[in-house]
Amino acid sequence: MDLHQLKTFVAVARERSITRASEQLHLSQPAVSAQVKALEDELGLLLFERTPRGMNLTSEGERILAKSERALAAQQDLMAEATRIKGQVGGKLQLGVGGSSNKEAIGYLFTLLAERYPGVEVALKHGSSQEVLAGVRNGSMDACYYNEADEPGQDLDTVEVSRFRIHLAAAPGVVALPASPDWRALAELPWIYPTSSTCCSHAAEALFKQYQFRPQRVISVDRGSVTRSLIASGLGLGLLHADAAKDAAARGEVELLHEMDRPVRILFAVLASRAQDPLVAAASSVVREGARS
Repeated sequence: MDLHQLKTFVAVARERSITRASEQLHLSQPAVSAQVKALEDELGLLLFERTPRGMNLTSEGERILAKSERALAAQQDLMAEATRIKGQVGGKLQLGVGGSSNKEAIGYLFTLLAERYPGVEVALKHGSSQEVLAGVRNGSMDACYYNEADEPGQDLDTVEVSRFRIHLAAAPGVVALPASPDWRALAELPWIYPTSSTCCSHAAEALFKQYQFRPQRVISVDRGSVTRSLIASGLGLGLLHADAAKDAAARGEVELLHEMDRPVRILFAVLASRAQDPLVAAASSVVREGARS
């Protein structure tokens, strides 16, 4: 077993809910369920009773919870003492989260920072990729996660956390589904995507250039959930991130017409000029460790 499993177990026990524990830990619900199941399998014990009202501890789970809390407290004390010995890194890390955030990566950063640098407090701020990048560049944020369709700016020090694809989608029956899309015919339909500098707008421009066309009408939106609703309503074609696209297709809301050739990367970014600041360096080192694991 590892400490991450114990922390996940304790969070579920306290919240009595996989959903609330996943939000607290910044992990996906399947990841939380998998860690609880792995701990139960390793211990050979049933720790929870799954009920419609939530996750109830079994009598064995109650006993393991008490031991787990003591183990985590001892580990926290050990890390705090090590930090004091080697010189404490402290302060508030202003962290921006834009675009399609990776919950597992954010959860890993929160967990390891708390373990290794208990004097560090993290303030999380959500926004678009452009907004959080602007915050890093103007100094209002120390670091951010953002979507990058091209190459990051040379003023940034970045770590790739994950990547995803973008799909072109339409409501069922709006477009015939040949083996290869008829781009000239699709150009005559309304297209729904952000016209500002986002990963979807970059993907759209690359598509127009590759197939040498441009839609006659563009409906500009600023939220992926709005894009999905407008596509499903039959208002036009649209660009969706892979997770949303596949979920919408599975629910019968849309049909997927084309997958973009180039993936979009989710990057952790800090200003290169600040990369050696103790607080920034501590966060970057944790993110790099997570990216390698």
